Amino acid sequence: PIFSSRRRHTRSCLKSRGLGDVYKRQRLGPLHGVPVTIKEQYRVAGTAVTLGLPGQVGQVYETDGPLVAKLRGAGAIILGKTNVPQLLVSYETDSPVYGRANNPWNLDRSPGGSSGGEGAIIAAGGSPLGLGGDLGGSTRVPAHFCGIHGLKPTSGRLTNEGVPGHLFATGQEAILAQAGPMARSVADLRLTMKVLAAPAGRATVDLPPPVPWPVPAQISIAGLRIAYYTGNGFFAASPAVRRAVEEAAAALERRGARVEAFTPPDAAEAMRLFLGVMSADGAIKLRDLLQDEKPHQVVKGLLQGAGIPNRLRPLVAGLMAARGQEHLAFMIRSMGPRSTGEYWELVDARTAYRARYLEAMDAGAAGAGVDAILCPPFALPAVTHGSSGDMLAAASYAVPYNVTGLPAGVVAATRVQPGEESDRAASKDLADQTAREVERGSTGLPVGVQVVGRHWREDVVLAVMAALEEAFRASASYPE
Repeated sequence: PIFSSRRRHTRSCLKSRGLGDVYKRQRLGPLHGVPVTIKEQYRVAGTAVTLGLPGQVGQVYETDGPLVAKLRGAGAIILGKTNVPQLLVSYETDSPVYGRANNPWNLDRSPGGSSGGEGAIIAAGGSPLGLGGDLGGSTRVPAHFCGIHGLKPTSGRLTNEGVPGHLFATGQEAILAQAGPMARSVADLRLTMKVLAAPAGRATVDLPPPVPWPVPAQISIAGLRIAYYTGNGFFAASPAVRRAVEEAAAALERRGARVEAFTPPDAAEAMRLFLGVMSADGAIKLRDLLQDEKPHQVVKGLLQGAGIPNRLRPLVAGLMAARGQEHLAFMIRSMGPRSTGEYWELVDARTAYRARYLEAMDAGAAGAGVDAILCPPFALPAVTHGSSGDMLAAASYAVPYNVTGLPAGVVAATRVQPGEESDRAASKDLADQTAREVERGSTGLPVGVQVVGRHWREDVVLAVMAALEEAFRASASYPE
């Protein structure tokens, strides 16, 4: 909105000085003069892509990746690149190259990951918008933790070519990473997506999306069929996170939407598929990239989990379960190297899960089908530093939409209020214990709501997000 008013002011000034014809001949791009930041994983001319690996420092690229080139072509000014965790595999952002990123709302908390540096600088006012990336919630979780907005488009909407192939598992396409914008207003997400999703001036390694970016149209909230859920049966969400979803549902109902409760398909199955696909090579790619470098705590845990011999996996998982570590046992059972045939079975199961999810959406609203779903982005508000490795289960609200490829965005909604930090039951399970510790002292932290749409209907997702932003901004608890 700020940038649109600046363009109108520029036009009026030029016309008042008799330069209107010059303006028409040299029309400004939609992001003309707008400073933006870029997640470190993308190629930006004159910079390295380290993914938090000291061995990649100094390996400078001479050209921009396709998405960065589109931003520059639209007139954006690249301020710089933002911090990522080692190998992009954490819901915190800490690396031996750039150090630790802190959450501007509370420096004892993480801004999330792997787009945590991007979320932090936008929330702190250092950049109005930026380019993130999302393989398992990596754009949406930082948006939620930092009180800003973020969008994961439909898987395959935007190219992954801008990430150097030798540093990223681009050959794995069962679950695709997806670039997406992050900003302090939904209007700026929409404007940036118009730039990023425009047809490329040259061929890329990706197939073009089967559905072009929607022509801007006014989507009425009245009449939309909206489903919502506050729990997924796999890991409980915090009270403030549940409240935000309920308030979002009520706000849309006041606008005339048809709102109903929804039971999501098996979240545990989505997590099993995600962990299985990501570790199917036995973490060989991660080990090759690390070489002799010391792995971060989270990376070390993933390597250990993926490296357990498959013949011992049931035994180790059984021992963990007997000790009350059900979530850790689940991870151990789900991970590990697969044969070619076993990997194909995972891909088949992914396809079947996606079909189940679409069937559930079709069955909603008394069989008329739902247009969008409201749900938590993550089970907790911003985590404390060093805690995320024990709580992968908390991401079970984000991961299903990477597995299904559905578009999903996070809109800033509210803040944790006094007295609603936690109602989590005591447990022997380390994930639940850590979650209770994270919830303690969380008053004042921002909370977001996730909006999920149907494939290629990012326009509906953004319309719902904009309506919610308008409603939430009127509240004193909005994370401004």
